[in-house]
Amino acid sequence: MTDERFGKLVYLIHLLNIDGIGPLKIFSLLSKFHNPKDIFHTNISRLVEVEGINKNLSNRILNSAHNILQSKAKLEKTLSALSKINGRIITYWDEDYPELLRRIYYPPILLYAIGEFSESDKNSIAIVGTRMPTNYGKQNAEMFAQDLALNNITVVSGMARGIDSTAHRATLKSNGRTIAVIGSGLDVIYPPENKKLFEEICENGAVISEYELGAKPDAQNFPKRNRIISGLCLGSLIVETKLNGGAMQTAAYAIDQNREVFAIPGNIDSKQSEGPNALIQRGEAKLVTKAEDILIELNLRIKPEIGKNIPRPSFDLTLFEQNLLNTLSNQPMHIDEIATTSSMSVSDCLVNLLTLEFKGLVKQLPGKMFVKC
Repeated sequence: MTDERFGKLVYLIHLLNIDGIGPLKIFSLLSKFHNPKDIFHTNISRLVEVEGINKNLSNRILNSAHNILQSKAKLEKTLSALSKINGRIITYWDEDYPELLRRIYYPPILLYAIGEFSESDKNSIAIVGTRMPTNYGKQNAEMFAQDLALNNITVVSGMARGIDSTAHRATLKSNGRTIAVIGSGLDVIYPPENKKLFEEICENGAVISEYELGAKPDAQNFPKRNRIISGLCLGSLIVETKLNGGAMQTAAYAIDQNREVFAIPGNIDSKQSEGPNALIQRGEAKLVTKAEDILIELNLRIKPEIGKNIPRPSFDLTLFEQNLLNTLSNQPMHIDEIATTSSMSVSDCLVNLLTLEFKGLVKQLPGKMFVKC
């Protein structure tokens, strides 16, 4: 590690340990002070010019400057410990930082990682669910993970008991790549019985965490962890979970991140199926019964027989529908732009776009944006 990189890491880690400073405020600070070291060698009047940084927080930042040497010593100790477990620190600005994760609203500044990322990880799907699945849930998690792995899709999960562990193991069994996002330090394996699974994932993918070494698997860590699981992926598959389960948080994050959500329907009398069924009922998740449904929806044409060569049903289109299809492309367009370009009223556009969506020819995105499928 170069002295320059080490110095930047010291100041980034120091910032993250200041109460009230998180990734968004660090991005704001670095938009004004390009070197994190400069943040601690300025004055309050310049700091308060940064969005989200008030006078109290400015004082806290400047008053912490005398503890920089402690942060430096702590980083040296961390790097030494990471080297013993073949781990490393990845920053948001590094080339190997996952590109999909970089695009979310609240990306982690630092990732602690064991294992390697791959170019193929750009095609990743999360499989998450309850820690207490039924046999139905376990069988489906295993089936989906295996089929996705066989189609070169990286499976991401949280290495928790139940559905998460089942998905990781099924992926490894199929010689696929899998990534685990944990809610503790890399040196704190939780649950402890997953030690062997942890090691296998490191060899066939990666285990990552935004928590520093020694961090315990406290309950408040897991909701934040879930945003990384969804953020790494094109979509998240919810297998089984109660309405208040952690997998529902992952689904909510995926929706906020403009990623797809898929759900496996379950028995209406089963508590474990409350979450997936609710997501489907509310129109927040697409009902899927096989991995092929996900591949086609995401247009992941990994194998010739998947997606591309499956014939689409033919439809008789009205002149209005054909006009809209001619207007749209694979780049999202706002409804106002569509109306102007097609010479149709907004209300007529919305009615006909809805019909085209039912026919699977158009997809609506957040913010009244539409794209041709």
